[in-house]
Amino acid sequence: MPLLFERIKDIRNHLGRLRCDEKASIGFVPTMGYLHEGHKALIKNSVLQNDVTVVSIYVNPAQFGPDEDYHRYPRDIDRDTAICEELGVDVLFAPTDREMYPEGFGTYVSVSGITEVLEGEFRPGHFRGVATVVLKLFNIVQPDRAYFGEKDYQQLKVVEKLVKDLNLPVQIVPVETVRDKDGLALSSRNVYLSDKERVSALSIYRAFQHAQRRTSEGERRADVLIREMEELIRSYPLVRKIDYLTITDPDLQPVEEVRDGDRILVALWVGDTRLIDNWRIKL
Repeated sequence: MPLLFERIKDIRNHLGRLRCDEKASIGFVPTMGYLHEGHKALIKNSVLQNDVTVVSIYVNPAQFGPDEDYHRYPRDIDRDTAICEELGVDVLFAPTDREMYPEGFGTYVSVSGITEVLEGEFRPGHFRGVATVVLKLFNIVQPDRAYFGEKDYQQLKVVEKLVKDLNLPVQIVPVETVRDKDGLALSSRNVYLSDKERVSALSIYRAFQHAQRRTSEGERRADVLIREMEELIRSYPLVRKIDYLTITDPDLQPVEEVRDGDRILVALWVGDTRLIDNWRIKL
């Protein structure tokens, strides 16, 4: 059973002893809980590469907008603890809001540039909340390595920039997106989807497959690929709205001609559920 900590000073003391007395390397997997196979992939990588693995479970209110799903975001600490025990996690950190944002809290972290586009355009303040909580967690855990899924690709790039710009002594380890057998990227929010909505959610993966096939045939014009993907996605009846669908280079700069390693990024609504996903183009 992993040791569970709720207070910052307690987990700091525990990890400090491991770091100093046992010279243990520490891997860290920050999550918002309701763990799925994607989280498991992050944890398995950490367990393999480090002496100690720490998983945080914290639904961070600072990264949710006023009309978003903070209060209904799925939570099940007992289930998450059981999964962590099964995978060999050593330490769980599940702080309260009061512990992370005590009365009078007023310091936030902004990463400029890549946070103003895509998710940043549609979720103002989201990445300020992400960067702030990630920096706080890094300061609390002080890991050697931290694991982030490529499914939240823009978030991964924001964290990488945060670490680089602030000279943080942690290695960011990206882990490939984990998909269900039908191609849907695993996400805690998938539990919101009805059976019929899930069918429409598959439009994302099928659009990725279409673009990959077209590039393999020789199509390189980004605008053509985007138009064809949009037409495919909109043919599914329960896709309510596309927030964005674009192709960028690995650093999130838009491209006109597609190259190997470029990314397709999409955010759309299926019913009342907002899904994001991305795909690395392979040429």
